[in-house]
Amino acid sequence: MKDLLTTADLTPDDVRELMRLAALFAEDPDHHPAFLHNQVVALYFTRPSTRTRVSTEAAVARLGGTPLTISPGELQLSRGESLEDTARVLSGYVAAIVVRGSSDEQLAQFADAATVPVVNALTNGQHPLQSLTDLFTLHQVFSDLRGRRVAYVGAGNNVAVSLAQAAALSGVDITLATPENYPPDPLELMAAEKIAAMTGSAVELVNDPRAAARGASAVYTDVWLSMGDAPEEAGARRAALSAFRVDADLMALARPEAVFLHCLPAHRGIEVTDEVMDGPNSVVFRQAANRRPVAQAVLYALLCRTLRGAERGW
Repeated sequence: MKDLLTTADLTPDDVRELMRLAALFAEDPDHHPAFLHNQVVALYFTRPSTRTRVSTEAAVARLGGTPLTISPGELQLSRGESLEDTARVLSGYVAAIVVRGSSDEQLAQFADAATVPVVNALTNGQHPLQSLTDLFTLHQVFSDLRGRRVAYVGAGNNVAVSLAQAAALSGVDITLATPENYPPDPLELMAAEKIAAMTGSAVELVNDPRAAARGASAVYTDVWLSMGDAPEEAGARRAALSAFRVDADLMALARPEAVFLHCLPAHRGIEVTDEVMDGPNSVVFRQAANRRPVAQAVLYALLCRTLRGAERGW
């Protein structure tokens, strides 16, 4: 495929290959120091970012390329140039474009016009790089994921649906526990369920966080108010999600070896307590560090066939 716009774009074979590449890049970040030699990768970010921006810039640099981070105000988009024209122009300068935006529809429109690979670095509906990082972290912790189940506890946002799709692609069971008034997108959830039907895994949606956590191998949460949510919703969201806070009591329902994950940034004391965040079962900072090798793996996989003279294997 040319682009990575949603986790559901991938196949189980794609995921296995990306996990293999990520493991190699995690072990040796400089394994391919000249892969992007004399190449530029554009990072078009319309939203603030810590992990996604820095990890992707680091990934490009580790591959020997030059990351170019740009914001909307620096482009003629701010003066009315179309998305399509911008995509075509940028394609003439760079090897790939990584986009952190809001609209999934606009991203698809941009990718259709671009002639180089486009990577979704977060939209309102999807977060594929994060879901691949989550899966890679679980592979590091447990090695064999057969028989494992992940519990996601919180609002049914982009992180939740991408995680569900990644889990299904790897044959991992997942239970999403969300409040009734903040469910996951039904179409994205349906995509995860269709994948699960092919891989033999299970995707379950419940409204009870304790039921989800009971017997899980990993407990995952995210912020209650995402960047795409209206600030005025904060009070209502806190009220609806107060029972979904991950604390020691909730973690105690999971398996003894269960790990805690969070895509960060975390609002300590709100969706997760310090006791869990800093506890021995927390792998959140390992998870954050894994964003770099996963970004390397994705860029390598997408660009391997398009860069003239690039190696086609290891």
